[in-house]
Amino acid sequence: MLNFYKIVKENLNFKRFEFRETVCLEYTCPIEAEEIGIFSRNDYIVYVLSGKKTYKTLYGEWTLEPGQTLYLKKGAEIIHQYFDDQYCMLGFFLSDELIRETIKELQGNQVLKSGNDSADFTARPVKESDYLEGYFNSMLTYFRGVNRPPDPILVLKLKELLINLVNCDPVLTSYFIGLTETDRPSLKQIMEKNFCFNLKLEDFAELSHRSLSSFKREFQQLFNESPGKWITRRRVEHAANIIANSNQSITQIAYETGFEDVSHFSRVFKKITGKSPSEYKKSMVF
Repeated sequence: MLNFYKIVKENLNFKRFEFRETVCLEYTCPIEAEEIGIFSRNDYIVYVLSGKKTYKTLYGEWTLEPGQTLYLKKGAEIIHQYFDDQYCMLGFFLSDELIRETIKELQGNQVLKSGNDSADFTARPVKESDYLEGYFNSMLTYFRGVNRPPDPILVLKLKELLINLVNCDPVLTSYFIGLTETDRPSLKQIMEKNFCFNLKLEDFAELSHRSLSSFKREFQQLFNESPGKWITRRRVEHAANIIANSNQSITQIAYETGFEDVSHFSRVFKKITGKSPSEYKKSMVF
């Protein structure tokens, strides 16, 4: 999978601004593949200027068209591309540090209205509003200008975006408040939302904002088994659930649950469940 955050942070060809670990940019997609896997260590916001894309996570999929906005949590997703029109977007890769700083400032001045189930989403559509549309148009002025805005202005503009999100979505507000209560992402949540993607252990460590050694150590303490064994077991459990509740082919299910080879998937599935995928599927028919 492609490290999307690293690409936008290091590629000098994009029109972008950077403040500490937060990166914002106007992005025209250079990738020609119809489907691609990406991940980001930062939450990010997509605002579509032209074209269309579908973003698929473990918990759902969302197709975005011009004028629509999606908030994606740090993690992985599969992107499906359409080539009828060039895809161009504004992207805001928000550091946890900036979110914490902004929310703490707001908490000092007002009571924030939060919602439930703030942890149970991987991506969330953002309701359209005149304020947000005005915000994105104002940012286009900076992206298409000659000079980079001074840091104080850039920070204010990024905080303006977060305040707009707080004002329009109590669930996002609750999630932001949760970020102020910890200094690192939840290892359990990162793993449960991303285990079926073809990520390396180094990628999982990056998503959880830990060194590889800290990731392995904390993982063992939390799950009482190695990351490799846990990931394989969870993928098989997820595959078994799909087999029992869908008509997808075994090949489709293997790839959807993170296995690159169907034969390997079948061997591992049988080792853990005692049945091959085909046998398991037959046993589900009553």
